[in-house]
Amino acid sequence: MPKNLKNYYKSNLCELPFCHTVEGEALGGKVNLGDENIGPRAKEYICTTTEELLALPKIDFSKGRISEVLKACKSLREQGENVVLNVSGPFTIMNVLIEPTAVFKTFRKNPELIREVFDKFQNEIIRFIEEAKKSGVNIISYADSSGGLNILGPKFAEQVVEMFTYPLFKRMDKIIDKEMVIVLCPKTTFALLGTDKAMWKDVSIGAPTNYEEGCIKAIGLAKFIGQTCMKNKDFKLKEGNIKALELL
Repeated sequence: MPKNLKNYYKSNLCELPFCHTVEGEALGGKVNLGDENIGPRAKEYICTTTEELLALPKIDFSKGRISEVLKACKSLREQGENVVLNVSGPFTIMNVLIEPTAVFKTFRKNPELIREVFDKFQNEIIRFIEEAKKSGVNIISYADSSGGLNILGPKFAEQVVEMFTYPLFKRMDKIIDKEMVIVLCPKTTFALLGTDKAMWKDVSIGAPTNYEEGCIKAIGLAKFIGQTCMKNKDFKLKEGNIKALELL
C-alpha cells in the first residue's frame, strides 16, 4: 500500500502510518478503523479524568498496529525506499483517549498534573522514535494538529513549548544521527521560534529542488527541518537551500 500511494502521488517517499490513531491505540485506546469513506478515529474514550492517563500502560511495540507499522517501515527500507514515519504529539494522541475538554480544564486548574502527563507522553514518543531508528526509518514527520496555537491560545501554547515541546526535541536531538532527519509541522516550528527556543539556519542541499527531495537531501546535514508542511512536497527550494531548525 505505501508503495502504491507513493507511485499514485508521484512521490519519492513511502509514508506510514495512514492515520493519527496508532499511538493512542497502542496505549489502550479504542479505535474505529473506519472504511473507504472515513479513516480510523476514536471509538470511545477510555479515560474520564486526566489522572487516568497516568495509569495507562507503556506501549508494547511488539504487538498491534504499531508493531505492524514498524515492520512495514523496516521492510520498505530493506527494499531501498525512503520512509517517512508520522509521529503524533500529545494532544493528537490524547484525542483517542480522553475528551479534550477534560484536558484543557486540568491545564487551567492543575498544570503540574499536565506536566506529569506530558512527561509520560514524551517518554512514549521518544521510545517510538528509538524503535523507528532500529527499523531504519530515515525521516520522522512530527505534528500535533490538535495542539496548535489556534486551539490552545497564546498562553497555553507557550506553556506547552516550555513543558513539553522543547524538552522533547532536546531529547530527540540526542537520538538523531546522520541517517535520520525530523521534519516538523510549521505550527511546531513557529511555536519553537516564537518562544526563542530555536533559530533558523540555511542548509545547502546543492541545487534547486522541491521540498520533498530537499528533506531527503538534508539527511545527515541537519537534524530538524520545518520550512513548510511535509504534504507541500512540490514547494520550490529555488536557491538550493533548505531551512533547518537549530535548538537553543
